[in-house]
Amino acid sequence: MKKKSSRSFGAFLRSGSVPMMFVLICAVCIPLSGLSPSYLINEIVTRMGRNAFLILSLLIPIMAGMGLNFGMTLGAMAGEIGLILASDWQIVGIPGMVLAMIISVPISILLGLFCGKILNMAKGREMITSHIISYFINGVYQLVVLYLMGSVIPIKHSSIKLPRGYGIRNTVSLLSMRQKLDNLIPLTVRGVKIPVATFIIVAILCVFIVWFTRTKLGQDMRAVGQDMEVARDAGINVERTRIISIILSTVLAGIGMVIYLQNMGNIATYSSHSQIGMFCIAALLVGGASVDKASIWNVFLGVILFHLMFIVAPKAGAAITGDSMIGEYFRVFVSYAVITVALVMYETNKRKARSMEGERLRLEQEEEK
Repeated sequence: MKKKSSRSFGAFLRSGSVPMMFVLICAVCIPLSGLSPSYLINEIVTRMGRNAFLILSLLIPIMAGMGLNFGMTLGAMAGEIGLILASDWQIVGIPGMVLAMIISVPISILLGLFCGKILNMAKGREMITSHIISYFINGVYQLVVLYLMGSVIPIKHSSIKLPRGYGIRNTVSLLSMRQKLDNLIPLTVRGVKIPVATFIIVAILCVFIVWFTRTKLGQDMRAVGQDMEVARDAGINVERTRIISIILSTVLAGIGMVIYLQNMGNIATYSSHSQIGMFCIAALLVGGASVDKASIWNVFLGVILFHLMFIVAPKAGAAITGDSMIGEYFRVFVSYAVITVALVMYETNKRKARSMEGERLRLEQEEEK
């Protein structure tokens, strides 16, 4: 009994090591930063509304056993194309956001289908493959926005075109859409501005994910995630199920990118999407998720801890060293380090489980003899 409890405690420590590490980092950095509690709460609430939808888009591929979907960047690029076209057509406010989401959906479906088919050819290596696919599609995206928009794809307004007459400027203003969703239902509690409408949309997505896991397709994805061969023997079309999970994730990432950029108020045309996958995955892992298991609670805990570190690290770095850039380097280093540690822990646990299974089979064979 004592051995069993010590094992469960060890498992808890292993699964909760990353969140606990971030709690300690934040506990040290918050007093050093000198930032007020009201400011920190305001920032965390804003960033939760901005990022939660994007991070929730990662949950479905994890459920299907495809790991962390670095290919969500494809959806982010689709969302940016939607916003660029909506800005050119001068559709402002909430209608402009809705139009951008509608435009992003078919693009996301095509990109998700392409990504899913490639990942089916690289079973067991989905994460690195999706990462490389995102680089490839980024090249296609750059070709579209730098050369085709304005020359092949009609762009009317010179304010978003490069002076040469084609190609999109480095920054596209979204002033007409800036925080329109966040301010749709205004609510301020003790100086903390709460984006109610954004949280309602995030809550709807959470309900959808909970409902989806109980559907036939959701159960099929769980079965595929646990064991592809057993799922195939049960009559599940494994390849089709995996492709659907990636398409859903890509579509949700496109919609999430529109929500993200309306909060920011502008598009960095060639770089907005470049780090979005990395930071979303890092936030999810900071919340205690792993490569093969993640929940909605991991999303919200991750946003709080990861972005709290993002806010306080530069100020704490400036207080300790006199140079705020130290904090900037630290938070970028940590975001990559978290992903590395999570992947190493996942592989270590997988090998340990495999060796324990082998040991169990060996003991069973000895008992039979």
